[in-house]
Amino acid sequence: MTPEQQSQKTRALCELAPVIPVLVVGDAGRAEGLATALVAGGLPVLEVTLRTPAALDVIRAMARVPGGHVGAGTVLTPDDAKRARDAGASFAVSPGLTERLARACEDIGLPLLPGAVTASEVMRAMELGYSMLKFFPAEAAGGAKSLKSLAGPLPQVSFCPTGGVTLQNAPGYLALPNVVCVGGSWIAPDAELAAGDWAAIESRARDARALR
Repeated sequence: MTPEQQSQKTRALCELAPVIPVLVVGDAGRAEGLATALVAGGLPVLEVTLRTPAALDVIRAMARVPGGHVGAGTVLTPDDAKRARDAGASFAVSPGLTERLARACEDIGLPLLPGAVTASEVMRAMELGYSMLKFFPAEAAGGAKSLKSLAGPLPQVSFCPTGGVTLQNAPGYLALPNVVCVGGSWIAPDAELAAGDWAAIESRARDARALR
């Protein structure tokens, strides 16, 4: 799968809802209930970050939930990409981009949403064939103003900003012509996840879905 084809796939996923929940889940036993609540709330595309020992088991469990599209986040190496795909991830998200990672995802047919912040990083991703990118860390890197500035010289690239995005500032990002969706961790707070409060999480998902 070429980078161009990967970006077609990731853009199609990003177009399914205005927000992709960014999830850090330490207990695989919570995975199915969490994914079910998020999908029921209108957010079918889920990013499970590879930041806990349980992450791959979480992906396996979530991949069984009807209507969901589960990807792996914090994919840094070719090995991360392979393990994520083998666990059932349908896409990968990385905070940056290396040639080794791009080549690995091409070889194993895993759509990659790579990160870029500066104009040079975006141009490098474009050279490799990517046109759908993650903008991370969004708020720390200048937020919506920075993304708006990139739209002028680089209109052919679209973004999913993540990092510091909230229910309150998400509309400012979503109003930009080069933003397809945003990624956010606010939808599944640790306390509600630990308590298994799926109704509260589904309600948050519905609020996020209503952003656009």
